[in-house]
Amino acid sequence: MNDRYLSRQYSVATAVMIALGVTPTLGAESRDELEEIVVTAQFREQNLQDTPIAITAVTAEMLELRSQNNIYQVAAQAPNVTLAPQGQGNGSGIIAFIRGVGQTDFNFALEPGVGLYIDDVYYSTLTGSLVDLTDLERVEVLRGPQGTLAGRNSIGGAVKLFSRKPSGEGGSVSLTYGKFNRIDARGMADFALAEDKLFMRVAGVSKNRDGFVDRLDYACSHPGSGLPATRLSDGCKLGTLGGQSYNAGRVSLRWLASENVEVNLIGDLTNDSSEAGPEVLLRAVQTIAPTDARYIQVNGVPLDCRFVPNGPFSCDPNGRNQKYISYATFNDNLPPTTQRPAKPVNIPPVQQLDQHGLSAAVDWKLGENYSLKSVTAWREYDSTWASDADNSPLPSQQLLQTLKHWQKSQELRLNGQALNDRVDFTVGAFWFKQGGTLQARVDLNYSGIDFIHGPDPTPSRSIAGFAHADWHLTDSTDLTTGLRYTDDHKSYTFFRRNPDGSIPTPCAGAPNLPTTNPNCVLTNLYDRSASFDSTQLDWRAVLSHRWSEAISTYASIATGYKGGGINPRPFFPQQILGFNPEELTTFELGAKTDLFERRLRVNGAVFLNKYKDIILTLSNCPGLGSPAAPCALPANIGKADVKGAELEVSLRLGGGFSIDSSFSKLDFQYKDTGGTAVTLGMITPYTPELKGSLGLQYEHDMPSGALLVLRTDWQAQSEIYTAAVNNQFNRIPGYGIGNLRATFRSPQRDWEASFELANVNNKLYYLSKNDFSATGSAGTTAGQPGLPRTWAMTIKRTF
Repeated sequence: MNDRYLSRQYSVATAVMIALGVTPTLGAESRDELEEIVVTAQFREQNLQDTPIAITAVTAEMLELRSQNNIYQVAAQAPNVTLAPQGQGNGSGIIAFIRGVGQTDFNFALEPGVGLYIDDVYYSTLTGSLVDLTDLERVEVLRGPQGTLAGRNSIGGAVKLFSRKPSGEGGSVSLTYGKFNRIDARGMADFALAEDKLFMRVAGVSKNRDGFVDRLDYACSHPGSGLPATRLSDGCKLGTLGGQSYNAGRVSLRWLASENVEVNLIGDLTNDSSEAGPEVLLRAVQTIAPTDARYIQVNGVPLDCRFVPNGPFSCDPNGRNQKYISYATFNDNLPPTTQRPAKPVNIPPVQQLDQHGLSAAVDWKLGENYSLKSVTAWREYDSTWASDADNSPLPSQQLLQTLKHWQKSQELRLNGQALNDRVDFTVGAFWFKQGGTLQARVDLNYSGIDFIHGPDPTPSRSIAGFAHADWHLTDSTDLTTGLRYTDDHKSYTFFRRNPDGSIPTPCAGAPNLPTTNPNCVLTNLYDRSASFDSTQLDWRAVLSHRWSEAISTYASIATGYKGGGINPRPFFPQQILGFNPEELTTFELGAKTDLFERRLRVNGAVFLNKYKDIILTLSNCPGLGSPAAPCALPANIGKADVKGAELEVSLRLGGGFSIDSSFSKLDFQYKDTGGTAVTLGMITPYTPELKGSLGLQYEHDMPSGALLVLRTDWQAQSEIYTAAVNNQFNRIPGYGIGNLRATFRSPQRDWEASFELANVNNKLYYLSKNDFSATGSAGTTAGQPGLPRTWAMTIKRTF
């Protein structure tokens, strides 16, 4: 995608507004002035325009007007930010990349590259981070390394969510109905338990929706195929993928213990009992010879393009334009052999997450110039999900995985002022400990193994101390400095067993022959241990200057890192390998402006990243003295220079009209790839070169006092790749999609009715892809499609 492509998307958005009868005109009304947004990115409350960091800040009202209710949707308006739901194979979690830095692997033994914080509590894993935006005050997306401010694993940036604090009054309920039998219910109540002292706020959400990818019995829908039928009753539909059943709640207590002490307690609970994630087969070309015992076939029918329902790699006899169809059965009914005796294998098509947590934040004013903040938190989750990666009735690879995780954290911050208020400073300490296990039934017929992974415990501990200071050199010039020292420790223990619980024994013959004893290539992978230790020093320096009330600029240098470790998922003993932390140094120039009496806000940044010891996961690993696949090996790929530019614009035109837009460009250039299959011309996963958004909004006051709000949002991005080794099969082409929303608010603002249309252009696009096309792998590629065009209506009552 090029600049003309983005321009075309913007033109479409403008045309839609004109079609609605909305013609931008200048005027002067009470809504003309852009609101002031307060953020806490530097440990204290600051105006967004005074904070020398590239930040996208989104208020709760804007989230609602954009029809955004999940964290990944926030990335649509954030430059150089990609957030996406994990594909079927990785369960209930998020993929997060900022400026080409991030993580795709759900395993909590691997560190995210983008830090997620909810009410100052660090969420350490991608699993459990695909959260609903329930009852929030705002979202802050910080771009660039936040090593001194947010700590480890915020090397690409950080996403921070802040819920509303109890105030003692107010409440609301809303109900949504939409396509695919979507039913959402939301509610909030805020009340005082003790006047002026103790308040409680309760918020909850329930989201339900039918799946939008149909699972069909191939033998039923293709009579005469030669395959056995899976469904014996009437009809060919086995079920759906992507159906949602999600419930979450939060209880917040706010205690004003005295004029100087405030205590906030938060408890939250999430239950996600959804179907397996939406996935469709895009390509099937086995990389193993038909004479090999591992070649996948049933009744002489091989796994090939006939099971691909849509696209250029399809030869489905029923046609090549079945966009939301899967032939997945989640069953392995191959006959048992000496090598693979534990058949059949039947996996429930589920994606479940049970998560809960508690946190306590204490704010204590220690006189006029000092304050102390303590944040104590505990979180735990249990997640189980199924994957039928071949999306066919021929069982190439199926998994049922269970991830159990807990974490504890404690952070202390002392804020103060010194030198006659010429310095604002923060010093603090952070302690973090986590543990848990990953257990899975791993049925990989294409590689001749079918075993029990784990449960593998991978506990870790991190301790850090940090300092931050804003030096007010003059009334208009500040120097900001920061320093953080971190000490990490991780332990690993590996267990691989046969499905009957026995331990694999050395091969009696050549591996992968039908007469070989089960899983013999996994010998010496039971009760194997490893550990990893590292220390890291991150720093930050920023010089900022306010040229006038309307214009400020900054220049910064900052570092960050993502933790190293040991490969947590070895398929063979030779894959138990370590990798070093990855490091990033960013040089950034930025400007923030509020022009024309705060009708026009333009924020921009340009940056250069020096990125080294880049950690990416390799799915094909030759040269280790073991089979090249299966493999999921985290490795230090090399180093790169990353240059980019970001622009965010908000404009109040008057007459109720407003515009907001964003644009980013990124140039990623490897300088060294360490002799891996990654080449210099490739790019990190989920990193578009171009990305943009445009929002147009019109607010109309009716004679009755009611308010009508019309809004359209368009977003577009260039192509991305979903794996470290870029190829045509893990490429997601550039695309653009649009959304519309109309909202009516009653004169007293106590009733609200909305209608939304998402993916107006009914674009087929993919959020992620899972590619196994490399030699020795399964030879399949599957994609997670985004929702087609959908509609929904919402009624809301505010008390």
